[in-house]
Amino acid sequence: MRREFIRAMPNWGKKRPRYDCVFINSDPSAAGMRGLEIARVRQFFSFKSAGITYPCALVQWYSRVADEPDEDTGMWIVEPDFNPDRSRSMDVIHLDSIVRAAHLLGVCDEGFVPTDLTCDNSLDKFPFYFVNKFADHHAFAIAF
Repeated sequence: MRREFIRAMPNWGKKRPRYDCVFINSDPSAAGMRGLEIARVRQFFSFKSAGITYPCALVQWYSRVADEPDEDTGMWIVEPDFNPDRSRSMDVIHLDSIVRAAHLLGVCDEGFVPTDLTCDNSLDKFPFYFVNKFADHHAFAIAF
């Protein structure tokens, strides 16, 4: 793969917002998902200090819910991180820590899929998400 587009746009295609998820390299010495975190990019920006430009992203964090992937699907399960005031946990990261785009799938227990589910609110409607390692061969290679 030579190039991948990761979007953080309040009105993609002049319609709905689009905020993509990404794999973040948190521990290069750990294999697969044990060395990666999942985040949702809310904004890209850069700033300059002492003549050096720092490309950054504002991200919302997700945490793994277990130390192993789900035994039925083989996919890791993550949940959104929240601050004590129930606002989403967010940080600014350097773009060099982003490995690639990630695809999350809402986890439906025994209930029904929400009827008001749309492409722009699906990452806000579920308490847990599968990290889809079957999205493409690159995700399959790193999300084990």
